[in-house]
Amino acid sequence: MKHFMRMVVQVWFYFYCVCVWRFLKFILRKLTGRCELQRICYNNKPGAGRTLKIEASLKASKSKLLQTAVTVHPDAIEKTIEDIMALKNVNIDTNPQLSVSLQACLLQIVGYRNLTLEIERLRREAYDSDNNQHEDMLQKLWKLLKPGVPLESRISKQWCEIGFQGDDPKTDFRGMGLLGLYNLVYFAEKETPSALQILSDSLQPKSRDVSKEDFSKTSKLEWEMKKFDKSIGYSFAIVGINITDLAYNLMISGALKTHLYNVAPESPTLHHFQQTFCFLMQEFHKFWIEEDPLDIMEFNRVRTKFYKHILKQLQNTDMALCPHFAASEGLVNL
Repeated sequence: MKHFMRMVVQVWFYFYCVCVWRFLKFILRKLTGRCELQRICYNNKPGAGRTLKIEASLKASKSKLLQTAVTVHPDAIEKTIEDIMALKNVNIDTNPQLSVSLQACLLQIVGYRNLTLEIERLRREAYDSDNNQHEDMLQKLWKLLKPGVPLESRISKQWCEIGFQGDDPKTDFRGMGLLGLYNLVYFAEKETPSALQILSDSLQPKSRDVSKEDFSKTSKLEWEMKKFDKSIGYSFAIVGINITDLAYNLMISGALKTHLYNVAPESPTLHHFQQTFCFLMQEFHKFWIEEDPLDIMEFNRVRTKFYKHILKQLQNTDMALCPHFAASEGLVNL
């Protein structure tokens, strides 16, 4: 009975809030002469802050036209905006900014949804060793990360040198499918110096502080061995696939909207997602070194802490994880 009463109160409170909010919107419309979409566009600067509010407003609307606006085909956005302006009794000629701003917001909203579908498709596509395109990409990854070093055979222990678990990398792509390979190749090709440095670091020994007490108990040879007895210590390719999973989860959950709405003036693309992956790889490497884990067994702990760190940053609607990666700088979101 107690549980039932609590549920009744929650339902009543929800409908009360909805009614109050709609009444307030009605009053604001009368006082300002502007609909909610106009108020959002005119009172918020371009970027995630504005687009997220437009998206929430459209989804919460009673109008079917507004609800479905977030899922229309990109080619139908212009016509959809005309219909919205007509529905809201907004004159396009006297409110040109609203039309332009809504178009920019809808391009981002619809683009994010379509990008999510594209990323999901790549994740679900399994690596196929009989597919020449897949094999060429894998060979390209080797050449980028091991320039001048020939791969002795397709099935080889050499793959471990760039951080795969066994002698055939295809088994490591099971979780993230082609998305993992696409990201690794993109990082190695577009951020080659950084990728090579991180690969090198991951294979290098890392010194640790040894106390005077420890030194007094050991011989010089033992001390030297102890000083370098652990490495930065992770498998580059495997971590790259794992960071792909992290980026994928940020995308699917919607957390990445903050970043992508701030760096993509119009529709975010796979290019933006892969640039974000590059940033996450670089940041995770620095984070790993700062955390100074004992060994690879602490990977999940460090990864979880890093994920929470990125999520916290993305709670700020002004946040752009890697603003220097922003494409199409000449476009202006009015």
